[in-house]
Amino acid sequence: MYPQRMDKDVFPTPAESGPANLLEDSASSYLRSARHQPVRWHPWGEAAFARAQAEDKPILLDIGAVWCHWCHVMDRESYENPRIAAIINECYVAVKVDRDERPDVDARYQAAVAAITGQGGWPLTVFLTPDGRPYFGGTYIPPDDRYGRPGFGRVLTTLAQVWRERRDEALETAASAMAAIEHNETFSGRGGELSLALVDKIAGSILAQFDPRNGGFGTQPKFPHPGALDLLLEVGLHRGNEGAVEAFRTTLERMARGGVYDQLAGGFHRYSVDERWRVPHFEKMLYDNTELLRNYLHGFESLGREDFRRTAREIVGWLETTMSDRERGGFYASQDADINLDDDGDYFTWTLPEAREALHAAEFSEDDAEIALRFWGIGELGDMHHDPARNVLHLDRSLEELAVESRRSVDALRALIDSAQRALLAARAQRPTPFIDRTLYTGWNAMAVTAFLEAARVLNIASAREFALLTLDRLLREAWDGGDSLCHVIAYGDVAQSPEKVPGTLDDYAFTVHACIDGWFSSGEMSYYHAAVKLADAMIARFRDRTAGAFFDAAQGFGASPLGALSARRKPLQDSPTPAGNPTAAAALLRLEGLSGRKEYREIAEETLASFAGIVEHFGLYAGSYGLALERLLLDPVQVAVVGSGPDAESLEALAVGSFAVNKTVLRIDPERLVPGGLPEALADTLLHVPKPEGAAAWAIVCRGRACLPPITDAEALRQALL
Repeated sequence: MYPQRMDKDVFPTPAESGPANLLEDSASSYLRSARHQPVRWHPWGEAAFARAQAEDKPILLDIGAVWCHWCHVMDRESYENPRIAAIINECYVAVKVDRDERPDVDARYQAAVAAITGQGGWPLTVFLTPDGRPYFGGTYIPPDDRYGRPGFGRVLTTLAQVWRERRDEALETAASAMAAIEHNETFSGRGGELSLALVDKIAGSILAQFDPRNGGFGTQPKFPHPGALDLLLEVGLHRGNEGAVEAFRTTLERMARGGVYDQLAGGFHRYSVDERWRVPHFEKMLYDNTELLRNYLHGFESLGREDFRRTAREIVGWLETTMSDRERGGFYASQDADINLDDDGDYFTWTLPEAREALHAAEFSEDDAEIALRFWGIGELGDMHHDPARNVLHLDRSLEELAVESRRSVDALRALIDSAQRALLAARAQRPTPFIDRTLYTGWNAMAVTAFLEAARVLNIASAREFALLTLDRLLREAWDGGDSLCHVIAYGDVAQSPEKVPGTLDDYAFTVHACIDGWFSSGEMSYYHAAVKLADAMIARFRDRTAGAFFDAAQGFGASPLGALSARRKPLQDSPTPAGNPTAAAALLRLEGLSGRKEYREIAEETLASFAGIVEHFGLYAGSYGLALERLLLDPVQVAVVGSGPDAESLEALAVGSFAVNKTVLRIDPERLVPGGLPEALADTLLHVPKPEGAAAWAIVCRGRACLPPITDAEALRQALL
């Protein structure tokens, strides 16, 4: 048993020297960081498998990511070690995979290693038969024997010997591992009833793990669970579950006040190593921040919390300034934690002298500087094990509490803290900046488009709307062929596109359908709606299991035969770490059915959710997206169409957005689009037959299910209609 997941990010520096391997022409940042290692690496592909079978050698598979600290530690300790590299080159065909670029490969071998050893995470080190079936694996393996465990050199020698001399054992293990991969998320869960009671069971399971003291769920390490949080808010608001609302509220408060949140620049780190959200793993992922942005938007609009609005605005600001291609559109994948292997989040943390120096350089008085230091908990003894003097900025007290302590007004204190924040951020900007992976992944960008369009509406940020649509246009132009084929990668940042396109996964298709629907809601451009329909039809054709129901995560039968464990079929149900493919696809189809009137979309969505109804309640925290999709299926849709422009329309729209409800849709329609062909089919059937209220500059049409109220022009009447 090897150490479990210990992943963090570093700047991807190449090895010291050595012959170039077959990663030289890779587009992936992670693969390029290993291109000078003495290991004769192959990228994932037919050439590696053909060589392994021709030479009857097992495959050594390394799966990692550019943001993964322990992946780079293993690179430095083992894969740049000439002695270990010689063993690998003699006994194995070596294959390196970027888990962000190939999530389909990663998911299958994670399941296999978990079945063999009970572990998972990155780096994932897997030993495969020449045709790609796993017979042993682990995570990080040290180069030498330590703590009674064998070092990597001995592991390599032993497992090569197993393949040569005890092949039957290896093949038996490989067969069991392949069965485990298929079983892991190819659930047979029919038999359960699709009901709101099932949603409540999922919510109850989530609440059973709630930590009322610190927020979040379980103990350390603590990960954000955005789908679970939105489900608690949904159930809490609309079924009177005060405990669910309190869990949502407390978790958002504690996360935003903790070190897991970047108190200076905004944006969340990937997770916290402690139960108090104090010390994070410092990498920042796009997908975490898009989904947490939506949580804070929903908290602001539903609970009226100004601190949630501020956090949401800061996340938008960080994504805009640090994580986006402002000229062409697109959101970058991740920002590393570290600068090198001797670093542990030093870019984000502060010693007391460093913070004092930055504040004094900005001409803060001693009193003002001390208040700022107290606000962020910066002291002589910090939080980091590798350097106890380094502090993770966090909030032990609210601004209001500090105002009482310091005998200053809240407004004056807010101005002081904002000024101190700018001073520390400017000083931090002088430090070497952790590497940003500028790869644009299709599914993650689609999630960002949806989140930014929601932020634009809730926070009234026009620039967020414009950039989201610019990004969506680029996605559809560069990752989609206009028909059935959607790629997993839009662009690779500063390097040329890979000659081999990575095929899109179920997630890519499902999230892009959502983004196109949101693009239509925001702009009224019918091209987005037509793209959503085409992509939904392609998703059904490529991924749906027409025999047993639900969707596979990867398409088969659209190209070369699947390599290795890709032959195993998976039907993703669990949110980990992004919303799961099947409930995301079901929700997309339900949204499209409401616009298009195509009943088959609803039927397929219902069949998909029914496929897991017998087992989903056991997945608790990881079934938030499923619970939200089931709510969308079972509750009558509430659709509010605001027609018109100007202040009256803006007022009606703001009121309609109101609190979060998964079954509510608010759309703004230009009166000029109330013509045949200007609206999706089902909307046209409803709205084109509603007469314009005489003398009104703007009006709202509220529909529940298939029944619509007469046009409403008065804000109070709209409020009553939405109760």
